[in-house]
Amino acid sequence: MDWDKLRVFHAVAEAGSFTHAGDTLNLSQSAVSRQISALEEALQVPLFHRHARGLILTEQGESLNRTVREVFAKLAMTEALLTESKEKPAGRLKITTTVGFGASWLAPRLHGFLDAYPDVSVTLLLDDGDLDLAMREADVAIRMHPPKQPDLVQRHLMAIHWQVVASRAYLDKHGSPAGPEALDDHKLVLFGEHHPPVSDMNWLAEAGRKVGNPRRPLLEVNSLSAMLAAIQSGIGIGALPDYMAKEASGLVRILPELKSPRIDVYFVYPEELRNSKRVAVFRDFLLARLQEMA
Repeated sequence: MDWDKLRVFHAVAEAGSFTHAGDTLNLSQSAVSRQISALEEALQVPLFHRHARGLILTEQGESLNRTVREVFAKLAMTEALLTESKEKPAGRLKITTTVGFGASWLAPRLHGFLDAYPDVSVTLLLDDGDLDLAMREADVAIRMHPPKQPDLVQRHLMAIHWQVVASRAYLDKHGSPAGPEALDDHKLVLFGEHHPPVSDMNWLAEAGRKVGNPRRPLLEVNSLSAMLAAIQSGIGIGALPDYMAKEASGLVRILPELKSPRIDVYFVYPEELRNSKRVAVFRDFLLARLQEMA
C-alpha cells in the first residue's frame, strides 16, 4: 500500500468528505477522489459508501482506518521524540484539560511557560471529555480523575474543593443563608446536566437535603465561566472550584463550613513520553505554579 494514498485515505476518513480532506491536504477534490479510487482498486475492496450527504466508511474501510490511525499516531510520537533537542526542550506540546480549568486557570499562566521555553510551542485543547493520549490526540492531559487507560503515566497535582459564593448585590437584596437548609429560600446557579466534566458538580442542590431530593435552580448553564459571570451579576448563589473563586472579583464566600466534594487532579501522559524534555519542564512548571497557590 502506498503511503501517500494511505495519508489521503486517513484524511478523508476523518473529514467525511473529499472536499474537506482536500482542504486539509491542500489538494483538489478530484485529486483526492482519484487517490481513493486507486487505493480501492489496488485493494480490490470498497472503502467508502458514497451518498449525497458525504462518505461513510465500509466495514473494510473501518478496519483499515483503525490501523492507519494507529500507525500515524506512532509515527507522530516517534517524530516528536527524534526532533526534540538534546540540549533543551523544543517542538510542539499538545495539552488537553477541561474547559473550565483550561480557560480560567491554565491559559492565563501559559505566557510564563512560553517565555521560559521559547522553542516550545503549545496547542491547548479544551474538552470536558477525555482525548485519547495513546492515539496522539494530545501529548499530555490535566484530568479531574485518575486515568482509565493502563499504559499512561500519572502524577497527582492537586486537590480542588468548592466554594459557595454570591455577589454582594445579591446578598444585600436577599440576605445570606444561615445554613445549608436555608438555601431552599435562595436562587441557585448550577452547572446543569449536559456532560459535566466531573461528577457531583451540582452537590449544592442537595446540600442540607435528603439525597435524591435536589433543589430546582433558577439557572442552569454548561460552562463554569458562564456560571461565574451569572453569579457576579447577582442572579443567585453557586458553587465554584476554589481555583476560580479565589481569583474572581466581586464575590463573597458564604457557608464556608459546608463540606464539599473533593476533586483530585492528575497530570497524565503516555509511557513513550516519559523521557521527553517538553513534558518534564511543563510538569515542573505546573507544580511550581500550583505551589504558589498553596
